Amino acid sequence: MSGDACDFNNIETRVIIKFFFLQGKAPKEIHAILIETLGEQAPSYATVNNWVNQFKRGDFFTCVAPRPGRPKTVTTPEIIDQIHELILEDSRNSAKLIAEQLGISRERVESIIPEDLDMRKLSAKWVPKFLNADQKRQRCQSSEQLWIFFGAIQMISCRARLVTMNETRLYHYDPETKQQSMEWRHRGSPRPKTFRVQKSA
Repeated sequence: MSGDACDFNNIETRVIIKFFFLQGKAPKEIHAILIETLGEQAPSYATVNNWVNQFKRGDFFTCVAPRPGRPKTVTTPEIIDQIHELILEDSRNSAKLIAEQLGISRERVESIIPEDLDMRKLSAKWVPKFLNADQKRQRCQSSEQLWIFFGAIQMISCRARLVTMNETRLYHYDPETKQQSMEWRHRGSPRPKTFRVQKSA
């Protein structure tokens, strides 16, 4: 019989391999029979050998077992919305954490964010100071009060009351790295800002 006359699908081929295995034939013999019968449509020797090894382990199921995780069809509007909501809740969420929360692959999340949400992860831009309007106004008021105070008294008497000593700096924070400051942003959105903090020598 020629392979062109009757094609076998994958499951039928595995059933044939299983049948010859149960007859006690070796993988080479089974492969030779399939080559003789199916010609170019026959599976490779490696495939035959893999299925024979599976049957030897006592697993006679001839259909391919479903793979763990969800299929690629997870790119649905619902999943895209859920990813967007997680990013809006915390723009520093990693793709790995989002994938774990939604039960999909990290590769799918990394594909959805730039392609469907048009977002990318940006590190914070360092600026000298990061003060809001209230903080700036308070600093101006404090400077004006100090200027008035020192202008109202003589500088000599003021200096006599100053106490000098050695300083010791105690750090109760760790400056954030560029990697830690990365946030998801829509294309065209401004980069996040963080003030530059530097530990002295």
